[in-house]
Amino acid sequence: MAINRREFLQGTSAAAAALGLTVGAPSLLSAEGFAPRRIAHPGTPGDAVSRDLALLALDAAKSAGASYADARISRNNVRTVATREQRVLGLVDNETFGIGVRVLVGGAWGFAATHDLTRDEVIRVARQAVAQAQANRSAQRRPVTLAPVTPTPDGTWRSPARIDPFDVPIEEQVGLLLQANEAALKVLKPGGRGMGFVNSSMFFLREEKTLATTDGTFVVQTIYRSQPSMTCQAVNVAAGDFQSRQSTDIQPMGRGYEHVLDANLVVNAERWATEATEKLSAKSVDVGRYDLVLHPTHLWLTIHESIAHPTELDRALGFEANYAGTSFVAPPERVLGSLKFGPEFMNVQADRSQEGSLAAVGWDDEGVKPDEFLIIKNGVMNDYQTTREQAPYLESWYRSQGRDVRSHGNSYSQSWADVQFQRMPNVSLMPGEQDLVWDDLIAATDRGIAIVGEGSFSIDQQRYNAQFGGQLFYEIRGGKIVGMLKDVAYQMRTPEFWGGMDMLGGKRSYVLGGAFNDGKGQPSQSNAVSHGCPPTRHKAVNVINTGRQS
Repeated sequence: MAINRREFLQGTSAAAAALGLTVGAPSLLSAEGFAPRRIAHPGTPGDAVSRDLALLALDAAKSAGASYADARISRNNVRTVATREQRVLGLVDNETFGIGVRVLVGGAWGFAATHDLTRDEVIRVARQAVAQAQANRSAQRRPVTLAPVTPTPDGTWRSPARIDPFDVPIEEQVGLLLQANEAALKVLKPGGRGMGFVNSSMFFLREEKTLATTDGTFVVQTIYRSQPSMTCQAVNVAAGDFQSRQSTDIQPMGRGYEHVLDANLVVNAERWATEATEKLSAKSVDVGRYDLVLHPTHLWLTIHESIAHPTELDRALGFEANYAGTSFVAPPERVLGSLKFGPEFMNVQADRSQEGSLAAVGWDDEGVKPDEFLIIKNGVMNDYQTTREQAPYLESWYRSQGRDVRSHGNSYSQSWADVQFQRMPNVSLMPGEQDLVWDDLIAATDRGIAIVGEGSFSIDQQRYNAQFGGQLFYEIRGGKIVGMLKDVAYQMRTPEFWGGMDMLGGKRSYVLGGAFNDGKGQPSQSNAVSHGCPPTRHKAVNVINTGRQS
């Protein structure tokens, strides 16, 4: 329904008044207030109606000629709350519900989806997927073969969420963000003066989905993800300088609203604002080579870009190229068991089981129960992320190692309307055997820079050459932090960077970081993934000054 500007502002004012807000400028609140819109659907994923529809889709696909089929019925709820200073910038509360059917015919894939969950429409969509697969055979170069799977005839799984974020009133969520903003502004704009700014937000996902396959799997899962965040910007008008501090020590998690409460936004906001202000007077870094001590809140992103992405098998095989490139970790037959990634104490594990991690599930979107496996073992390339379709490409390697040809359970789709494909699991640098923590690594460093929090970055199409910034930078001299730095970024070549790692924190220092919106594919899809790691030290890394004009 179209509304004019006056009606829009009236609706905005009414909604804001319910929160006790002052409306000084138009926001993006709906004129209908905060009430979420719920779409009609025949039932909840996993109930008897959904089970019947999923099995109906499989029967229709098999009858039309499919050798394999899977059907995913899901309901996705997404909520975003965004604020700046004492204003609400936007509220989103969306729900989608539908079914996606994927089939194999003559070794070719077909896929179709619909939000109309009637029996006739489900049958039509299943047949449409078969027709698409038959058409796709004309471009087939190698028939798809699927690695075996142990079916789960009746399984359930749920994220460890104690409080459903969608049961918490939006008014309460907005109020918490505005309180945190107010605490930050007391530092950024003392006495009501100054030029500081603060943005904050919350993002939540609840995904309820049913998967049925012709292999005999029927599983129901409920997945929660939560991310509170804040960015404080301090400004020095006279010097023409501004510095920001993002709340990177509060990482997104596969938990419920309790993750927001545990983040203590109001308490931490003052610290983040103070650190943003301190960066204004920090010393600009001198270019050169330094030993880098990297905090887990920073290092997770370096792991994501330089280890996790290049070890996706579709990138290594060249199937994924246009979205963020292929991989230098290729071809598999030449690098598996031989490419030296780092020192012998470097072990990188992939899994979908760490409690509270973003990629945690009971089964992937092909019905595979994910396993834990080492991508890098004792510093050497050992394995790739795989799906049922991809695992047979590594059959020779697996057989030579006495291993079964099996998917690692890395298939995922962002919704019922999208086809599943290989997506990243949690990829984590495992802690070392020595019980070392952050302070131990700093104490052992004579001349270096300590980096906290992720920042901007760039990386090439092979994931080989890269540059990373951060949030906070501290100069290390004689084993002690002697002051704050700014304008810091380091350059790296992936094997040299990891090969230069000479210290690794222990279990006590292990922290989960993560990305809520990791894009891949065309059309693009978004995945969420965690990367755990302890702090590390890397020798003689080239550091540049990002603040210089020439």
